Amino acid sequence: MNQLLGEYECKIDDKSRMRLPSGLISQLGKRETYSFVVNRGFEKCLMLYPEEVWSKTTEDINDLNVYSKKNRELVRYFYRGAQKVEMDSADRILVSRRLLEYAGIEKEVILSAFNDRIEIWSKEVFDQLMDDEPDDFSDLAEEILGRGKQRLED
Repeated sequence: MNQLLGEYECKIDDKSRMRLPSGLISQLGKRETYSFVVNRGFEKCLMLYPEEVWSKTTEDINDLNVYSKKNRELVRYFYRGAQKVEMDSADRILVSRRLLEYAGIEKEVILSAFNDRIEIWSKEVFDQLMDDEPDDFSDLAEEILGRGKQRLED
């Protein structure tokens, strides 16, 4: 899987379909069909995973001991709303109304691609998030990345 990059403006049509931009599709590589899993993100956005990335991402989740209440809660919340979607011949995917409502998405969306996944944001929410950027991004980068391989954990 190639590293995915870029921000793309898209629209949701009246049937809850969204056309994926060609610039993003080209990063996914040539294939006969494009399958994804979409679910709720950690913030008020949706996450779109290429199917092979979803399979790898869920390995740790699937190994959790479901006899632990905290583990069950994590599994339940992680998988909530997850659905498999396939791109149609017009490069569109169908996103459930319930997921769109969760993320506050009505018409205009921003796809924010990074690493091996794609966040789907309401344009309004994404623009607000970017406006609330830390006052000193340099300090944040130094705090998180300035220690070499060691990373701070939340």
